[in-house]
Amino acid sequence: MFRFFSKSPKIFCTFQVNRFIHKYIFNMEKAYLRHVENGSQFELTLKFSNPELRVDRLFNFNRKLEENIDTFSSRVASNIEKIVKKKNKKKSDAGEVAINIDVMVLLNNSEVSKDKTCEEIFQPDNDIVLKIMGKEYKVIVNSPWVDKLSLPISILAGFPTYPTKFETVFTDKLLSQFTWSKSVDEKNWTIVGNDYIYQPQNEDINNYLKLTCIPKNEKFEGPVVECVSICRVEANPGKCPFETRHLFTQKRTKENELRIVTYNILADLYCDSDYTRTELHPYCPPYALEIDYRKQLFIKEIIGYNSDIICLQEVDRKVFEYDLNSVLSHLGYGSNFFTKGNEVAEGLALFYYKKKFSLIESHRFVFSEHISKDPIFSDIWEQIAKNENLAKRILDRSTTMQVNVLDVSNREEMLVVANTHLYFHPDADHIRLLHGGLAIRYLEHFINNLKEKTSKRVSLIFCGDFNSVPECGIFKLYTEGEVPKNFIDYHSNKDEVVTEVELKQPFVLASACGTPNYTNYTAQFQGCLDYIFYEKTNFEITQVVPLPSHEEVTANTALPSFVFPSDHIALISDLKWL
Repeated sequence: MFRFFSKSPKIFCTFQVNRFIHKYIFNMEKAYLRHVENGSQFELTLKFSNPELRVDRLFNFNRKLEENIDTFSSRVASNIEKIVKKKNKKKSDAGEVAINIDVMVLLNNSEVSKDKTCEEIFQPDNDIVLKIMGKEYKVIVNSPWVDKLSLPISILAGFPTYPTKFETVFTDKLLSQFTWSKSVDEKNWTIVGNDYIYQPQNEDINNYLKLTCIPKNEKFEGPVVECVSICRVEANPGKCPFETRHLFTQKRTKENELRIVTYNILADLYCDSDYTRTELHPYCPPYALEIDYRKQLFIKEIIGYNSDIICLQEVDRKVFEYDLNSVLSHLGYGSNFFTKGNEVAEGLALFYYKKKFSLIESHRFVFSEHISKDPIFSDIWEQIAKNENLAKRILDRSTTMQVNVLDVSNREEMLVVANTHLYFHPDADHIRLLHGGLAIRYLEHFINNLKEKTSKRVSLIFCGDFNSVPECGIFKLYTEGEVPKNFIDYHSNKDEVVTEVELKQPFVLASACGTPNYTNYTAQFQGCLDYIFYEKTNFEITQVVPLPSHEEVTANTALPSFVFPSDHIALISDLKWL
């Protein structure tokens, strides 16, 4: 199979990808070969230029490794010959002799036997040359290669800019070279940055940005790729309230401390609709609800907290992959991401600073998949199953908990970091309390099993959007240790009343940020829903980063706004090991 990609002048080849354009700049004396798919095929890309034949084209061949060199050489020759004939059709019609395209494969300066397979020859450590009409191309096997490179469709001065897509093979991003340039006319370019991330300045406003990348690994460098933004740098919205909060987090924590963030960042899945724009958040300008705008704000916000552990909720899969993980991995963070149950396209994300932690294991706990099957919940399920409406509703929920085990560098400590986002419905206090009880019971058994495997001290941190105010049962269960059978939450829906369920848990937990008046503020609802629960026996609080003032929160009616990227407010606290 042969694929040809269109050309532009000189040695550039332009690819159109979802409205974004990136260009390859090829070394004229190299051919780039990549093993693809399940290893049964390879792609070979080269720039063939011959002024006498009026050919200056990029060729991309997709071939099977099992075919022999003779078949491969013949296919390369025939496809080049087609282009030559097409370019020289008038001369051919005049009776000129057809051009013979001679193709030869050399290994260690000797011609390869034509019955050898491509798999035998095209190996990474082999010295291979592809010779076409006397012109030699050094074949780089499994060269670093950029498949996709694109820039944002919204770029704000003072906010981080990075590739929205950077998809590669055989490439080490940390070894690769990045260069940012700016231009008003897209002709005269001035270099302004040399990292994967660039933060445009006010003097960049009204300029286009260009990113040039030389992909590299420990052995090779691939063809240069460049991409020009389709938008100009715009003025920013002014000072955002989170920038004041950054004054408390300018430095990273000490070795015996850790900084934790929990933040519901408002999934685009729930934000990009006419209903959201006209009913839920009519006070927010439509442009400020767009994910391409909001993600610039929450990424700058999250970066500025210099956290050790970041627990996020309502994370769109694409935002995790192309934005959060792309940026934070470059800044030294490891990560883990799980979607909710029932194939929901958003979920829970953990980021941890790799200089302090290493990830030992991660688990995705979907409540509906365990409640009726796991023996540790049998007493709770026995009572739930008595109410058909209750059982159906709780089994239909996609609610999920993310459980991560982190080993602490240079300390005899391990952390179990749990992260969840509980069901939101107004008549579902009973569902949330049951989920909260299931979660803490699962964590109790999980941690007890973990303690049997390690001599290190194991501590629990439980973060999330619990959709429960402090007066509800979850806060009582976690901070007081038990909730009685007759608790009011069990009666939040008259058709789904919970009976004979008494919840207890053994951890001595507290809320690191206390119980603020609200962590979620919309025109319809204001309340404290988000918490960082920690074990008081193992930690003490050294700092709680102040929340934005009420005047800041309400300056544009409610959240989100053009300076608040979510309807929730991030909670940040520093803890010290005791």
